[in-house]
Amino acid sequence: MKSLTVMKTGALALSLLSCAAMAAVSPQEAAQLGSVLTPLGAQKEGNADGSIPAWTGGLKADAAPVENGFLGDPFAGEQPLFIITPANVEQYKDKLSTGQVAMFKRYPDSYRIPVYPSHRTAAAPQEVYEAARKSALTTEAVNGGNGLKHFEQSRVYAFPIPKSGVEVIWNHRTRYRGKNFSRLSVQATPQVNGSFTPVEFDDYAALPQYLPDADAGKTANVLYYYKQRVIAPARLSGSVVLVHETIDQTREPRLAWSYNAGQRRVRRAPQIAYDGPGTAADGMRTADNADMFNGATDRYDWELIGKRELYIPYNSYRLQSPKLKYADIIKAGHINQDLTRYELHRVWEVVATLKPGERNIYAKRRFFIDEDTWTIVESEHYDNRGELWRVGEGHQINHYEQGVSNYAATTLYDLTAGRYMVDSLTNEARHGIKYGFSLSVSDFTPSSLRNAGVR
Repeated sequence: MKSLTVMKTGALALSLLSCAAMAAVSPQEAAQLGSVLTPLGAQKEGNADGSIPAWTGGLKADAAPVENGFLGDPFAGEQPLFIITPANVEQYKDKLSTGQVAMFKRYPDSYRIPVYPSHRTAAAPQEVYEAARKSALTTEAVNGGNGLKHFEQSRVYAFPIPKSGVEVIWNHRTRYRGKNFSRLSVQATPQVNGSFTPVEFDDYAALPQYLPDADAGKTANVLYYYKQRVIAPARLSGSVVLVHETIDQTREPRLAWSYNAGQRRVRRAPQIAYDGPGTAADGMRTADNADMFNGATDRYDWELIGKRELYIPYNSYRLQSPKLKYADIIKAGHINQDLTRYELHRVWEVVATLKPGERNIYAKRRFFIDEDTWTIVESEHYDNRGELWRVGEGHQINHYEQGVSNYAATTLYDLTAGRYMVDSLTNEARHGIKYGFSLSVSDFTPSSLRNAGVR
């Protein structure tokens, strides 16, 4: 009860703080990073009953064998502590999101949540920890929380000690993604019966600080560059999307271009933002559903509810295994839950409510963000009637060689249509994610799209 009271008191304090001006924290507050808090701002201690352990540094770089970029599972020998099913879901409801409970109701014959021992595996390079501390001392929110000031001094984890909901979301958006990377991945939008056609992507992403030819003045408002080429199926092959993600999108909106291989034309693509349709997603996601949430925050009011303990997808190394085929994972209604792994962790809860006069197909959104990595792991999206419409899950893994948190898969379930989208699968790719990829600013210009789109 004492622990619960503390959490409720903290939630109230955080809620009140969400109305305050958003600015850098004091040196005394920043000194908590690496002491009572982890270097990235999570609570170091475990919970009262020990079901959430203390953070002791995360996984080491050699935590398991890595073959061709695919991560070995450091916890391969573990078995579930228990499995949540429709028969016992009420017993665990206090540690499940509304979206998770809705999945049990929507798929009572097949949906389950296997719960494993909790491991706080998050780790990042020392330079990232130092940059996060600098962010805490210097980064300020501007334009109503929709942009950042002085962020160029650190360029990672804008608010490791957040005071508002939008600051927590900024931490997800500015989390460390590793140095420039290349990835082959698959997205699928199965039919109700489970049949699917995989859409294969070749992705490249780069941050200005890791591009040798980046001009600091010209890239001051650039968060990252991203290029995505469709390589299958044949009818979509050669289509390319290019994004310059900006830091303050109210001052300078996201810049996006698309190349259509059939027309051989490069065009500006303003629809690749907000609730514009997601690439090759058959209407199953919006542009800002990618990466669980991305892009501008200006159409919503963001409320920080506080922290809570939740069973979330975590350490999902099995789901990333190259021993699996996509057909092993992609099933009717939802992915194969027997391949998933959930653990009890503390998460930040943030609610986004559409501002009066703004438009988006989602009138309200609820996000749960892992305290250790700042990745969104659960999401709920509500329609204009206030009904829960879509439920998202981010199956988190820590790339222990690189000190990067990313996803083995992300899913977005449409409770109304009985269909879903699964993204970021790499199981059948020729190799896992490649970090430290050699790229330049010229690789992310509109003129580079035609070359990228050659079939």
